[in-house]
Amino acid sequence: MTMTPRWPERLWLVRHGQSAGNVARDAAHEAGQGRIDLSARDVDIPLSDLGRAQSQALGRWFAQGEEGARPNVLLCSPYLRARQTAELFRDAGGCRSTLPLRLDERLREKEFGILDGLTTLGVRTEEPQQAELRRILGKFYHRPPGGESWCDVIFRLRSLLDTVGLHHGGCRVMIVAHQVVVLCLRYIIEGLTEEEILAIDARQDVANCSITEYGFAETDEGDGEMHLVRYNVTAPMDVEETPVTSKPDAIAGSRG
Repeated sequence: MTMTPRWPERLWLVRHGQSAGNVARDAAHEAGQGRIDLSARDVDIPLSDLGRAQSQALGRWFAQGEEGARPNVLLCSPYLRARQTAELFRDAGGCRSTLPLRLDERLREKEFGILDGLTTLGVRTEEPQQAELRRILGKFYHRPPGGESWCDVIFRLRSLLDTVGLHHGGCRVMIVAHQVVVLCLRYIIEGLTEEEILAIDARQDVANCSITEYGFAETDEGDGEMHLVRYNVTAPMDVEETPVTSKPDAIAGSRG
């Protein structure tokens, strides 16, 4: 009896392209404002023009590879900027044109609760108690009222990976989501510690439309494991000379 693999053959983690929220966040920081000027829910923030170009460059880069080097499962955060990234990737030939886009709410952005829409300055001035709690607890464990800690995100992503293993074992899976989601998936897949993943986070932001890739490898125990092939690679944008951006998401001035 042949057993279904518990891991994908290949797994790509992609952060969405630059969003209009990223642009608004930059403007708020430059103006010294406490709040980001957003006219819609974070869920509904679209890609910027540059973000659309980044998503198309990513699709064209994958289109140049062999079919075996392209995803045959496309999982996506339900947030508009992630959906648009995945759709533009598909339309540009990154995967077959008929590949369904599978939305999963467990891939959504980290929820910020009462800190939603605040810049770093805004958190210090409007929610000083939360700023102090975050300093004491650290971003990994701090949960703002109505929001999530990194641990909360990790909890839902463990469930997500169980689903991936159950339904997409042996497949080539691409996940399009958000910066914290990419980092928390690294934490789970590689068995990292709090200190290790926060050190990775501190070194650099996850660039928009960058590629983090894992490949399956057999082990002596027979279960096999995923090994990191590359992290935060921006080759698609580099090839097409499309500007690379690595700004946190719009509400990430208070990023957990």
